[in-house]
Amino acid sequence: MKGVGRNVWALGIVSGLTDISSEMLYPIVPIFLTSELGAPMAVVGLIEGTAEATASVLKIAGGRLSDRWRRRKLFVLTGYGLSALSKPLMALATAWTCVLFTRFVDRVGKGIRVGPRDALIADACDAEHRGLAFGFHRAMDTAGAALGPLLALALMHFWGMSYRGLFFTAFIPGALGVLVLAAFVRETPPALRAEDASPRASGALAALSPGFKRFLAVYGLFALCNSSDVFLLLRMKGGGFGTEEVLLAYVAYNVVYALLAAPAGRLSDRLGRPKTLALGLAVFAAVYLGFALTHSRAALWSFWMLYGLYGALTEGVGKAFVADLTPSETRASAMGVFQGAGGLLAFGASASAGLLWTHVSPAAPFLMGAAGAGLSAVLFLMWGRESLRDSRA
Repeated sequence: MKGVGRNVWALGIVSGLTDISSEMLYPIVPIFLTSELGAPMAVVGLIEGTAEATASVLKIAGGRLSDRWRRRKLFVLTGYGLSALSKPLMALATAWTCVLFTRFVDRVGKGIRVGPRDALIADACDAEHRGLAFGFHRAMDTAGAALGPLLALALMHFWGMSYRGLFFTAFIPGALGVLVLAAFVRETPPALRAEDASPRASGALAALSPGFKRFLAVYGLFALCNSSDVFLLLRMKGGGFGTEEVLLAYVAYNVVYALLAAPAGRLSDRLGRPKTLALGLAVFAAVYLGFALTHSRAALWSFWMLYGLYGALTEGVGKAFVADLTPSETRASAMGVFQGAGGLLAFGASASAGLLWTHVSPAAPFLMGAAGAGLSAVLFLMWGRESLRDSRA
């Protein structure tokens, strides 16, 4: 595929295998905690909140250190290795504190690898193909997210595998991903070494470009209103969907996302990142308005499938835009700040959504999300028009 080189292919395979490993367990861990270890729901929330906050903070730190040390693959390899190792450790858990530790290890791995990995992808392709490269990577990653729960269901249904057996089994695709990474991903030292003496490299966070800071402000406005997908799934559950239907809907969303991610990335290479992001956020606003206003099962299912289009139009495209706005020597820092800040803001958005759901109405968090996405979409559209004007000047 033109524009998708060896590193992008290899990192896509690594992410797909790792997501199979992680998503096999994502719906299982809360059940394991409550049914086998006797943990209360408050503890489940504590573990997941701690895990995601850890990942968000370390995304910023991991990108910063990668730029400072001029190393990419070391951080990526360590991060994926820690995530793979956490799976069999969870199988040995005898108390919820052990699960907390293993989830912490897993999220440390995710945090330190994300910025350096995305910088590797950006450095491995031309600017004119970045959208396609990041879209392809997101497609591979999301395909793993779709296969993971299906594999877990098959192992439990047809082979009667226990929760602990699943934890051990999940180590296999994770370990395979680490082996692929070690064998096939190549660092690009010339692009990094050429800027060793750059004063900007010693102060990467302070040196992030004005364009990136503007992007972060506009996208951050959206992230402040973008609550967890759990609320969408709970809304479907309340709309008459059974537990298995909700799980299958989650798989179907990932399939739609995986199929559309690469074409959406290619679209951003042609249409421009700001306009593509504006389109994706407009789709998000439509989905959230639909979830706020409809009670029809068919309508909820349709909006949920449309939600996969939103993911394809924004996640990889956002990373490609960050790469466009930052030079190589601060790129891992920028990727880490973008994703870490987004995670922290989303944590606040989810807390607000929970309060709105409880004290106002179940529709309120979706109306909040639609408003934030709509405003950010307008700002990105204005940015795109400015870019078009500048190109014609």
